Amino acid sequence: MKQTKNIRKAGFTLVEIMIVVAIIGLLAAIAIPNFVKARATSQANACINNLRQFDGACQQWALEQHQNSSATVTLASDLTPYIKLNSAGKIPPCPANGTYSATWVITNSPTCSFSSATPAHRLQ
Repeated sequence: MKQTKNIRKAGFTLVEIMIVVAIIGLLAAIAIPNFVKARATSQANACINNLRQFDGACQQWALEQHQNSSATVTLASDLTPYIKLNSAGKIPPCPANGTYSATWVITNSPTCSFSSATPAHRLQ
């Protein structure tokens, strides 16, 4: 004797899949702008810390070299011994691909090319 069973195929309906996709899209729409903002803020903070390190190195260089407050300092040649270099042995770059001022007067702070960006890459 042959028995017939009611075999229901397991799976998801189109409506269920569309609801899941809509929920994932909604969560992504909320999360992505927050991620972008957090990334920009962390890049600005890293750049500001680099500028703070450059300013401290500038002040230390001026004290050791007996320079007055109107002296001009060069980032690459004068300050390299006073700065913690990155793993490549170079001055740490701006994480947002900005450029640092190559020279500045001791009484002024070093600057980044993104000093007018939001959030700003500058010392207060």
